[in-house]
Amino acid sequence: MSQPDSKHLIVVGRIAGAFGVKGEARVLSFTDDPEAAFDYGPLVDAQGAVVLTPVRVRPLNEGFGVLTKEPRQREEWEAMKGTLLHVPRDAMPALEDADEVYVADLVGCRVVHADGRALGEVKGVHNFGAGDLLEVQPETGAAFMLPFTRADIPLIDMTGRILTADPDEALLPEAMQKPAQPE
Repeated sequence: MSQPDSKHLIVVGRIAGAFGVKGEARVLSFTDDPEAAFDYGPLVDAQGAVVLTPVRVRPLNEGFGVLTKEPRQREEWEAMKGTLLHVPRDAMPALEDADEVYVADLVGCRVVHADGRALGEVKGVHNFGAGDLLEVQPETGAAFMLPFTRADIPLIDMTGRILTADPDEALLPEAMQKPAQPE
C-alpha cells in the first residue's frame, strides 16, 4: 500500500502518551466532533507513515484511550508523545455548508486587503486556544498573524484561492499599514 501524499494530509490529533497497562495510546483529538478523528482509518505521521490504526476507542478525562492494531508498549507510546496524527485530505467528508472550509485548505491561499493591497500567502493555520489564526507570509519580511474571523476575513474564494482581509491596521506589519489620513 502506498503512503498518502504528505502535502494533502490533515492533522486530526496528537499522541499525548500512554494509557493503562495494555499498550493503549492516549490521543487528543482536534476534530469538531472529537470521536470523528478515529473514523478515517489509519492515522499517519507528517510523512504519511502509519502511526496507529484504531481498534477500540474510549473517552478519558483528557482525550481518548486507543487500543491499536500496531502492538506497542507503554514506553513506546510515551516516547511518541507529541506526534501529530494525520489523515489524507480526501478521506475527510465533503462540507455541507458553502460557508465552511477545512482550515488546512487555506494554506497556500493568497491574502489581499479589501482595498487591494497584497498581504501575502497563508503559510499555516494555528490555534493557541483563543481561535484560529492565519500565518501570512508577505513577499518580503517576516510572517504575521491574522485572526480567522468573519470580521477580519469577510470573503473567501476557495475556487480562486483568495482570502480578502479587512483587519484593523494595527494587526498588519508596519510596512503594510496605510499611512494615517490627516484630520
